[in-house]
Amino acid sequence: MLKRKIYHKLLDWKNTKSQECLLIKGARQIGKTFIIEKFGREHYGSYIYLNFYEHPEYKEIFLGSLEAPEIYKRISLYVKNAQFQEHNTLIFLDEIQDCPNARTALKFLALDNRYDVIASGSLLGLHYREMPSIPVGYERTMEMFSLDFEEFLWAMGKNQEAVHGMREYFDRREKVPAQLHEQFLSLLREYLIVGGMPEVVNTFLKTNNYQEASATQRKIMESYQEDIKHYASTPMRQKISACYTSIPRQLAKEYTKFQYKVVSKDGNARRYENALNWLVDAGMIKLCFNVSTPQFPLVAYEKPEQFKVYVTDIGLLTSLYGYETQAALVKNTLSGPAKGGIYENLVFDMLIKRGFSLNYFKNDKNTQEIEFLYGKDGHVIPIEVKSKNGATLSLNSFLSEYAPPFAYKLISGNLGVHDTKITLPLYMAIFL
Repeated sequence: MLKRKIYHKLLDWKNTKSQECLLIKGARQIGKTFIIEKFGREHYGSYIYLNFYEHPEYKEIFLGSLEAPEIYKRISLYVKNAQFQEHNTLIFLDEIQDCPNARTALKFLALDNRYDVIASGSLLGLHYREMPSIPVGYERTMEMFSLDFEEFLWAMGKNQEAVHGMREYFDRREKVPAQLHEQFLSLLREYLIVGGMPEVVNTFLKTNNYQEASATQRKIMESYQEDIKHYASTPMRQKISACYTSIPRQLAKEYTKFQYKVVSKDGNARRYENALNWLVDAGMIKLCFNVSTPQFPLVAYEKPEQFKVYVTDIGLLTSLYGYETQAALVKNTLSGPAKGGIYENLVFDMLIKRGFSLNYFKNDKNTQEIEFLYGKDGHVIPIEVKSKNGATLSLNSFLSEYAPPFAYKLISGNLGVHDTKITLPLYMAIFL
């Protein structure tokens, strides 16, 4: 059974909430249903599950009055063996994007407060024009992702003590012993191609076979195509697929900024912007914006027209390149700009799953590019990513010009410190 960090966040919500439902957002097949069901069965006397995707008839529960007693009455009519134990029942509304009225009803269920309610899904289909209202103030939102690298390490047999031991090298800024360093690099390369989708990780654990894991990824990608057909309008379907499948080409450029002309020759924002937003709402990608100046707060200096696009699961990204590329990544024989873009996405994957809000910086003269920036204690911290060891001219220039308190350089080599520049093995991104 895969251990997930979000389980403890669910427990914290249960113990601290007050007239508040929980909404968990994220892409499909990342393990939302499994972990919430496990939580419900282990911490409540009664657990009631409604999946609007599998059972469209459940939408009828939320027609008419949305007062809590009426909803409970209709649940008892539609859901076999539904039992209500006051302050000891969890109602789980899964794939809530298929029932906008259920999203609106969260306010009334929260005010009633007799039973705990968790909803999950992506933002697909939740067009605000279709919703009577949004339950602002009555829902706590959590974003969930596929397994992060630390959770992947646990799955691969590295217990928390082993990860903690590695963290001690990070805390002490001490070189990692060569054998241990190579072991974690090898695990990181496995994560590059297996990624964190639970079904893929379980397949790899059961079979110890990279090709089987890759085949499972292709199956997930096919199911995503079905989601596009299910939720997107006919004119949008091709545009969404074209944007998503262009990402390997976007990241294979020297400058990985998203360009609409890479999607198609006549591509432009007017034609494809809504398709990109659809993928963001689906939880399949995230955007990382350039800033005009690397000052705190970064969001005040974002350039909305300049952004990079990263896939939210590194394994699904590398599957888009094909199995031969995945195999080359594991063997560490891949070279060229494509490798750099993949490692950028890898670090983005590792940091975004830790809750980081990331930007990047490329100046107007195109003489300086820093892969990632984040705000900390009123300062802007730069992160440079190198798929192999190499010079860091942009980072050195950034340090000289903007004098951040410290900076990170993530490489495949070992740990080292020079003045305010901290060089870390790529796998230590989980400790930032």
